[in-house]
Amino acid sequence: MAIERGIFFDDSESISPQQREELQDLKLAETVDYAYNHSRSARNLLDFINLKPSAAFNRKNLEQLPITRKTDLIELQKSIPPFGGLLATPLENIERIFISPGPVYEYQPSGVQWFARSFYAAGFRKGDIVVNTFTYHMSPAGLLFHEGLRQCGATVVVMGTGNTDALIQAMLDLKVNGFLGTPTFLMSVIKRAEEMGHTFKETFALKKTWFTGEMLPASLRKTFEETYHLSTSQAYAVTEPGGAIAYECEAKCGMHLDNDYIVEIVDPQTGKQVQPGEVGEIVVTPLQNKSWGLLRFGTGDMSSLMTEPCSCGRTSNRISGIAGRTGDAVKVRGMFIVAKQAAQVMSGFENVSKFQVVVSRNDDRDQMDLRIELKSEPADRVSLAEEIGEKIQKICRLKPDNVQYVDSGTFPPAHKAIEDTRKWE
Repeated sequence: MAIERGIFFDDSESISPQQREELQDLKLAETVDYAYNHSRSARNLLDFINLKPSAAFNRKNLEQLPITRKTDLIELQKSIPPFGGLLATPLENIERIFISPGPVYEYQPSGVQWFARSFYAAGFRKGDIVVNTFTYHMSPAGLLFHEGLRQCGATVVVMGTGNTDALIQAMLDLKVNGFLGTPTFLMSVIKRAEEMGHTFKETFALKKTWFTGEMLPASLRKTFEETYHLSTSQAYAVTEPGGAIAYECEAKCGMHLDNDYIVEIVDPQTGKQVQPGEVGEIVVTPLQNKSWGLLRFGTGDMSSLMTEPCSCGRTSNRISGIAGRTGDAVKVRGMFIVAKQAAQVMSGFENVSKFQVVVSRNDDRDQMDLRIELKSEPADRVSLAEEIGEKIQKICRLKPDNVQYVDSGTFPPAHKAIEDTRKWE
């Protein structure tokens, strides 16, 4: 495999959106047909809804399938051990088996690319020495990340989880310039190194970082980039369908969807696909791993689809980041409001101490009111309310009907960010 490919890991990242959709729909039809003929559970699922595979099967047809969630996988594997009837190839073709919490048995065939595109987009190349701080024990993360880095040509320091002091010493001795891990763990490594007397920016060779497992807050990214001069990148990875479903490029404006997955953003209550820009649940169907008859896996994570062109030249759609979990979302006038999104908006206003979104029903219409406790008095309450309302509308796509200021101490310490008071009778 040639390592130096220029900007993109492969040509598939720059094909036209129409070409991508046609190729993915072709692969999807093949994937569904293969699953039907080789996976017991996939056949049962399609037969139950009386849907037969065909060459014309496309992503819109996926709406007819129920969503499979992790709880379903656990029950499937209990009833049809060990793989829940999803194994669609002889076991001898499986390279390795992982165990995820549940427990859920997952497997990896040989010859698949699950993370290389995301690492390449983050800048990892031949000559880089990258420490992998994800575990190599039982879960797939460590080994799959390792292989993806090697596909980019990088040298991997096999660290996994463990002794932070030993990690720091290895980073110094080996002049490690790349880091894979969670953002909070990297910050703890930096703080520990500083406690040991090191000036991190001057002493360490670290330049490139890649994060998953938790989202990278804007404030922490700013610290890494401005204080420690680190290049940062993050990816959205899901264990069950396998791989980096979406990943950042240098533009850092959303995460590009990987070509090897059909990603739908759906209403978690109906399973129907929502429009670009609307918040919904991320549902994934893998295309490259036909041995795993998993169709329409519901991640439980909420996001929205971005279809605008990206300055990096990649032509795939993007997701805007993880807005929260399905349990944190409330549907208001056909749109989902997620607590994490609202908190993201409010964190940008230094006058605001606490807030609560209150959803009610008034004359057969959903009403959304925003209640705010202030920690300092603004110059103009009316202007502040208007600014907050506009920012809420920009991020959450719905403008509050009212912005109300309440007395300090109105909200208890553990109050809900979104209170749904509607009664459905």
